[in-house]
Amino acid sequence: MLLLLPPPLLPVWLLRHSVALCLILLHSSVLMTFCFHHASTSCSKGCYCSEAPGGAGGGRTVRCSHARLGEVPRDLPNDTQRLYLDFNHIVSVPANAFEGLPLLAELDLSHNAIVKLENGAFRGLEERLKLLDLSANRLMSLNREAVGSLRSHTNLSHNPWHCDCELQHVVPSLELEPASLAGMVCETAVPEEHAGMPFLLLAHDVDLCKVARRTTDVAMLVTMFGWFAMVIAYLVHYVWQNQDDTRRHLAYLKSLPGLQHKSEESSAVSTVV
Repeated sequence: MLLLLPPPLLPVWLLRHSVALCLILLHSSVLMTFCFHHASTSCSKGCYCSEAPGGAGGGRTVRCSHARLGEVPRDLPNDTQRLYLDFNHIVSVPANAFEGLPLLAELDLSHNAIVKLENGAFRGLEERLKLLDLSANRLMSLNREAVGSLRSHTNLSHNPWHCDCELQHVVPSLELEPASLAGMVCETAVPEEHAGMPFLLLAHDVDLCKVARRTTDVAMLVTMFGWFAMVIAYLVHYVWQNQDDTRRHLAYLKSLPGLQHKSEESSAVSTVV
């Protein structure tokens, strides 16, 4: 009968501890992966997140409607594809508000209190964003730096628009939703006679930039004429108020002896000639 001799104690100790170390490292790796995944995909506070049918390939829908938000959340999952921020209290959209959302295709910002879109508000969304809803806010104007080169279908209805040259320049670069055709109404306009008209109808018939230039030219002419009239009126008033003093000064100069002698000499010379 053969007896199996036990291996040396040192190799056994190393073997056991190597296995334990490998298990610890594997556990740590799994835990870190889970943490990073959770940090990148966890839902924002007050929002509800759901995966699209078919798994992560369909993107994630984040609903933050009626969440009493005062600003755009900064901790949105980076795999968000559809984001609903409607019916909140958002006042402005800052620059780079959605830069961490490379998959975002639908963005609903309707029924807020947005009065300003800062320059670069939608930076990074130019290629992917397909639908943008800004209806029922407090927007009065748009500038090209805010919307950038967005190609999304955009709803701009039910805002208190100030229809002017700048708005007429920016809006044609956007793909407007049908709701914007009648819902985008000028609350104020330049000139004022166009207030209350649907913007797209007005922009189709009137060149607001040309009207603005004409209005500016007329204003400049009126201002110049006003200044000229003021100068003339001041000169007339000055002469009228000082004519008595002018007569007294002339009489005083004529009464001086030197001037009288010179005047007599000049008279004599003229007589000889």
